[in-house]
Amino acid sequence: MSVLVLLLCCFCLDFGSALDTIKSFQPIKDSDYIISNGGAFKMGFFSPVNSTNRYLGIWYNKKSVLPAQWVANREKPLKDSSGVLTISEDGNLVILDGQKEILWSSNVTNSVANSSAQLLDSGNLILRESTTGTIVWESFQHPSDTLLQKMKFSTNARTGEKVQFSSWKSPSDPSIGSFSSGIQPQTQSLVHIFIWKDGSPFWRIGPWNSRSSIGIPEMNSIYRDGFCLTEDQDGTYNFSCSYVSNSLFHYVMTTEGDILARYWDFEKDDWGILWNAVKSECDVYGMCGAFGRCNSQSSPICSCLPGFEPKNTKEWNRGNWTSGCVRRTTLSQCAVVNSSIEVVKKDGFLKLKTMKVPDFANSLPAHESFGGLSSTNNEDYCRQQCLENCSCIAYAYDSGTGCMSWTRSLIDIQKFSSGGVDLYIRVAYSELDVKKVVTISVIIGAIFISICTFLLSRRMAKQKAMEILFFNRGEAQQNFDSDNLAQVKVQELPLFNVEKLAKATNNFHLSNKLGQGGFGPVYRGTLSDGQEVAVKRLSKASGQGLQEFMNEVVVISKLQHRNLVRLLGCCVEGEEKMLVYEYMPNKSLDAFLFDPHKEKLLDWRKRFNIIEGIGRGLLYLHRDSRLRIIHRDLKAGNILLDKELNPKISDFGMAKIFRSNEDHANTNRVVGTYGYMSPEYAMEGRFSDKSDVFSFGVLLLEILSGRRNSSFYHDEESLSLLGFAWKLWNASNIVALIDPIINEPCFEMEILRCIHVGLLCVQEFAKDRPIVSVVISMLKREIVDLPHPKQPAFIERQIALDNKSSQQRQRDCSDNNVSITMIQGR
Repeated sequence: MSVLVLLLCCFCLDFGSALDTIKSFQPIKDSDYIISNGGAFKMGFFSPVNSTNRYLGIWYNKKSVLPAQWVANREKPLKDSSGVLTISEDGNLVILDGQKEILWSSNVTNSVANSSAQLLDSGNLILRESTTGTIVWESFQHPSDTLLQKMKFSTNARTGEKVQFSSWKSPSDPSIGSFSSGIQPQTQSLVHIFIWKDGSPFWRIGPWNSRSSIGIPEMNSIYRDGFCLTEDQDGTYNFSCSYVSNSLFHYVMTTEGDILARYWDFEKDDWGILWNAVKSECDVYGMCGAFGRCNSQSSPICSCLPGFEPKNTKEWNRGNWTSGCVRRTTLSQCAVVNSSIEVVKKDGFLKLKTMKVPDFANSLPAHESFGGLSSTNNEDYCRQQCLENCSCIAYAYDSGTGCMSWTRSLIDIQKFSSGGVDLYIRVAYSELDVKKVVTISVIIGAIFISICTFLLSRRMAKQKAMEILFFNRGEAQQNFDSDNLAQVKVQELPLFNVEKLAKATNNFHLSNKLGQGGFGPVYRGTLSDGQEVAVKRLSKASGQGLQEFMNEVVVISKLQHRNLVRLLGCCVEGEEKMLVYEYMPNKSLDAFLFDPHKEKLLDWRKRFNIIEGIGRGLLYLHRDSRLRIIHRDLKAGNILLDKELNPKISDFGMAKIFRSNEDHANTNRVVGTYGYMSPEYAMEGRFSDKSDVFSFGVLLLEILSGRRNSSFYHDEESLSLLGFAWKLWNASNIVALIDPIINEPCFEMEILRCIHVGLLCVQEFAKDRPIVSVVISMLKREIVDLPHPKQPAFIERQIALDNKSSQQRQRDCSDNNVSITMIQGR
């Protein structure tokens, strides 16, 4: 008995030691796994969402809602569950399939037969020689899409060897995707971290100044202690992170090219996002082209540097900024010196504050003294050095980095609200004629202020009259309040006069009319510089007026997003009120979707791109914009398409601005389009972001089916599109809803998932509908398991209205091809 107990103890001890270790005689089969000693990480075989392929991966043991943080056989998946991880005869870690073929190997050339592998509590899988304990390979040197704490990625400037992490191709495919991130040393003292898309720069962190990056303002605060960038003696730069306040912290690269800093929120018992790299369009590399600067807080977001002008004015005005800018006045100082003529007027510098410095910086040479200056870390020294170099076109100074200069095109410049450094742009002397500039500025400023004061006083008077009128009618609830109205800055929005817009539209000729909405007619126009615009003119017969006009100015003038239509300016003269938008050559989505000829141009990929774009636009309105906006009239007629069929949400006359502490509101004045309004809004006047989600769900089902929600009104079954979809869902025949034009077997599962999401969006009760961010995650399969939808709202036709009520509703409501619509609450 004692011998048996002794053998059992030895077996248990050996088994315990093998919990986190692999030996040649202890392989891991597909159903097996190992767990790190502290229980933090787990390793085994898994299948990604919506995939049957098998991969070996490492993931958080107890917080396993995320995909695997490391994947071994990314490029060679197993097709069945026959996979085995073992140590080969030469001492390498290998993955074998059922035919004993090697699908993946640690591929160590100096490995020995007597090796073992161990999963550490840091998430690092190490391969070591059993006799000496020497580590010969580790997973931290071969990352997937995740940078765990204390993991390093590195670059050797001399040999070009790199350790970088790369995105998955899709949530169901961990093979190497389009995006990767790593270190890019440009000079000995200037090191950048990049995100590359298919090998080209997509995002840049900015130079490292020994403690943080001067390209990320917030890194000077909570992130400083977590980052470390070092250089070895052999010229290898190593970057690592260690966020000390939370052990469950990592960076992950998404399939869209963003880097997220995730942490475990113990209060919410869920993963949260602490930071992300690509916050706005300005974070995309070179958004404004050469010699352009990007400011996400301005409209438009791109402008030329001082002393420069657009290279292609027509394209620039259209919002295509990648062509960049060119110098307005040629530099003269070096040209004069080279011709041996005495310099009279020297070049100078214009200062830009709180900037992300351009790419391709050089370190200025160090001197012990120059012109009486004893330190190289001096802005005057930087200035003089740049001025004496005819190739130098800009310089900047940072206490950690020292002097930086630029001799080639300045690209990827961004204006920060705080942080960054001061950037000095070299310009010709004529650009520095301060007296002339100040005089002209004062004159123009005085005229401009006078005009703005006059216009604002007229608008305030009209608004006051409008408020009195609505009060007398018992319409105390307004679309916007005085706080919102105060946010209108006419100075920031170009003003057009009636004559200019009349000339642009050929005196509002009928041949230039694009459509007619509740607001009034919309005309196509061409400005004097060749830019095409859409002019929306308030009709005197319209039921809408100053309130809707000002509401749209308040809302859209503050918004900048690729999926929102861009407001270029407005016109208020006498009784004329007009809005000037960017021109969308393909008009609205309904013109394509419900046209038997044009709908063939919308294949599944284009339709999904439109769905995703509308979702991104809504997410910006609800969560990411400076103002929190509820659109209240989302429909196919209000989705405009550019020349590439990219969607842009339009018509913000009915939008509502929410304060940060508001999540819903009530109104006595119900606005919108019949068929797209949520039940709580149409019947009770209550609206929230879930109201827009309902409209998005209807629109989603229209896009997938190719049919209007209203196209069922004359069917004998008395069903709306929502009712028809619900009937097919209950009959397990939802495939019949799919538009035959896009119904291909290879896309069917993806389309069915979108229909499922659409039904979740049109639930009768707002609490049952997901928010927009969750909707997008569902569409992109970041959320795998979808809840079962309940019965949608409005599945039966409302037939209780008499003829008179029906006729009145036709006058007050618009069908889907108008711009703005209104329903008066009953």
